[in-house]
Amino acid sequence: MIKKQEAGLPTAELCRKHGLIPATFYKLQAKYGGMKLSDAARLNQLEDENAKLKRLMADAMLDSDVLKDLLGKL
Repeated sequence: MIKKQEAGLPTAELCRKHGLIPATFYKLQAKYGGMKLSDAARLNQLEDENAKLKRLMADAMLDSDVLKDLLGKL
């Protein structure tokens, strides 16, 4: 979509064709503009992996806090 817009297709027409509002298009353009498709796919993969690691870290920290509380009560 971004490449089509850069090639001269009006943004309003492009958004209407894909069912987006212009604000969403510009948000995506700011995030993915200038990237190749493979780079954008890799970015999404890394963001998913990062979210998973953050959840794992939060779970580990919660388990650690629970164990500390239990040891403190003994």
